[in-house]
Amino acid sequence: MTQTLEAFNQSGGLKKAIGRMVSYLFHGGRLLDPRAGALIDGMEVLVEGDRIKEVADRPIAAATATRVDLRGRTLMPGLIDAHIHLFLSEVNLGLLTGVPLTLLAAKGSVLARDMLMRGFTTVRDTGGADFGMKTALESGLFQGPRLFISGAPISQTGGHADFRQRTQTEYECPCCSGLAYTARIADGVPEVIKAVRDELRKGADQIKIMVSGGVASQSDPLESLQFRVDEIEAAVEEATRWGTYVCAHAYSAEAIGRAVGAGVRTIEHGNLIDAPTAALMAERGAYLVPTLVAYDALRRRGPDYGLSSYSLEKNEVVLAAGLRSLDLARTAGVQIGFGSDLLGQLQNDHCREFLLRADIMSPAEIIRSATLVNAEILRQSGQLGEITAGAFADLLVVDGDPLRDLGLFQDEGAHIPAIVRGGEFVKCKL
Repeated sequence: MTQTLEAFNQSGGLKKAIGRMVSYLFHGGRLLDPRAGALIDGMEVLVEGDRIKEVADRPIAAATATRVDLRGRTLMPGLIDAHIHLFLSEVNLGLLTGVPLTLLAAKGSVLARDMLMRGFTTVRDTGGADFGMKTALESGLFQGPRLFISGAPISQTGGHADFRQRTQTEYECPCCSGLAYTARIADGVPEVIKAVRDELRKGADQIKIMVSGGVASQSDPLESLQFRVDEIEAAVEEATRWGTYVCAHAYSAEAIGRAVGAGVRTIEHGNLIDAPTAALMAERGAYLVPTLVAYDALRRRGPDYGLSSYSLEKNEVVLAAGLRSLDLARTAGVQIGFGSDLLGQLQNDHCREFLLRADIMSPAEIIRSATLVNAEILRQSGQLGEITAGAFADLLVVDGDPLRDLGLFQDEGAHIPAIVRGGEFVKCKL
């Protein structure tokens, strides 16, 4: 006999359900289809275990399923962020030098839980998090999104992930320093090949390289071109032979063009792109993952947490170009993903990314970026980012219509009364 979610909760059903297969039948609401960019009335969704069993525009027969009455709310896929950093828990990255890995993981677990409670059921960590954090999340030791890791991002000497001070030749304790642990340096094709192979050996789902200067780094000009083309090509070849891909931190048009020409699949940030380079990305099928909220938050709040004047100056350059880069990529037909790239204390600005993009993109396009496009980036089409039979049961229940009001993603998940990750309610206030 079916029972309602209310009765299921009152009987302690959610707690008792852990460890055994549970089925839920969602009905009475509207389904947000990111492919159509529309809400659909009258749909029912059956979840069995960690997967969506059936989606239909008619009543679904499921005698043993717990019925979840949405009562006019919106059911949509869980959100995906393709550019986060669980281990970069300080805006002033220099403060991570003396942080042991145990504390790094503890802080990362809190950041992961908060991301999940905002509605992000999947994230791609583009530098820092390792297989230990991924395993902890998968096994339920920490509560958080499903995690795709890049391991330690790879930088040339003096590049964006070379965090040594100018007085240092080496880190005093590279095995125990949080800052040293979250990046690695490689110079020349043999070292790049070894670094890529080593990160793949350690469980990286994709490889991250730095091909231009950046905001947070203290020694490299923003416009600098990092890694030779043969080094970039070596990284791409190694990742491709392993069956995965390379994502690259890049700002200038020249840096982006060199990376895409060498086979890099996703460009992170890309603020200083130009029209010809956007056209090249579209031609090669490369994805752009903008992170506009990072620069907005750094300008407003970075000084409060010790961001240097040098970083703030560079931040102004990329901040001013952010919306234009989005427009150029969109016009060229580049597939645009969704990222945030917020450091430490700034991560509660996470969902402002939805609002910042609204000057250029429609709500439907923005939601598609954070669902379908990011699922493609993760090579998980049909598994994540949509409500379809066979996909993982990663679902959000939203109070209202996100296609009309992106503000529903604000306020730390206050307008999302229920979150389901892998068929399990991790939040339920229905």
